[in-house]
Amino acid sequence: MSTFDKDGYLVARKDWDEQLAQALADQHDLVLTAEHWEIITLVRTFQLDTDVVPSMRPLVKLVKEALGPDKGNSLYLHRLFPDSPAKLVAKVAGLPKPTNCL
Repeated sequence: MSTFDKDGYLVARKDWDEQLAQALADQHDLVLTAEHWEIITLVRTFQLDTDVVPSMRPLVKLVKEALGPDKGNSLYLHRLFPDSPAKLVAKVAGLPKPTNCL
């Protein structure tokens, strides 16, 4: 059984899998598509490499550098992960709350 912090973020990254990601997405009425998985995979890899979960501006920059300007913008990310893309992608990806996010 997975453990979550008071804000709903997964405590142990090793507990994450795609089934849990979909369950977390379901809590936010989010149906994960290939576009979502592209961002989730990118953010999980970035966090593994840097030990940093990007907040919104660094997330936009990361996506822009990795996937191009069509996807590396806040409008695209808000369409995929409404309200607070950095926080929601981190939650679904099984990562801690991004630094500098309220």
